[in-house]
Amino acid sequence: MKYTLIKDCIRLVELFEAEHPNAESHSTDIHGFSQWMANHLGQMPDQVATADWEGKENGRSPESAINTLIVHMNRYAKSYSKSAIHDSPFSTQEEFIYLINLNAFGAMTKMDLIKKNIQEKPVGMLIINRLMKHGWVEQQDSEKDKRSKIIRITPAGTQALNKQMEKIRQATTIVTGDLTYNEKMQLINLLTKLNDFHHPIFCKNLNPAELLDVVMTQYLPNNN
Repeated sequence: MKYTLIKDCIRLVELFEAEHPNAESHSTDIHGFSQWMANHLGQMPDQVATADWEGKENGRSPESAINTLIVHMNRYAKSYSKSAIHDSPFSTQEEFIYLINLNAFGAMTKMDLIKKNIQEKPVGMLIINRLMKHGWVEQQDSEKDKRSKIIRITPAGTQALNKQMEKIRQATTIVTGDLTYNEKMQLINLLTKLNDFHHPIFCKNLNPAELLDVVMTQYLPNNN
């Protein structure tokens, strides 16, 4: 008698316990294990996801709906961020996002900081200059490249960030709405996949006149 299925089940249980030693994301009972299995194995190949969206019955494409929903989500997020910095020294959400990145990842060049926030150089430099004017960041020459400037958060910047962090966390929590834990994990996976596709294209800094043609021919040839 072969016990391949039993062995596979045991390996899955071992992986489940190894990934969740403190049961932070799932309970360690059968219910928690079934939830973890759903996330771990994902959707079965023979299952086709369906969804409804505005204009579908009139031939509106899913790509159009996705683009609109992403734009809407960005606007919703900005409105909550604006509320989070109300009556604070921050002028825009980009300012505290820059500080959050410096606080989390440490000192980096101006261009690295700008690229991390997916912005163009002129816009990013204006944000950095505002942060420097507040005394929230400081710069020094890079030891590797004297043409570059290294930016780091100052104690004053850390203090300003910490003072606003509770409201910032509230804003980020509100943006995810009433999604369940599993739905958040699914959304992270999908958005990460999209980000992994678009980020290298963005970093090429292609001319707007050729951007669409280059992406369609080199990155999405099957869509032509």
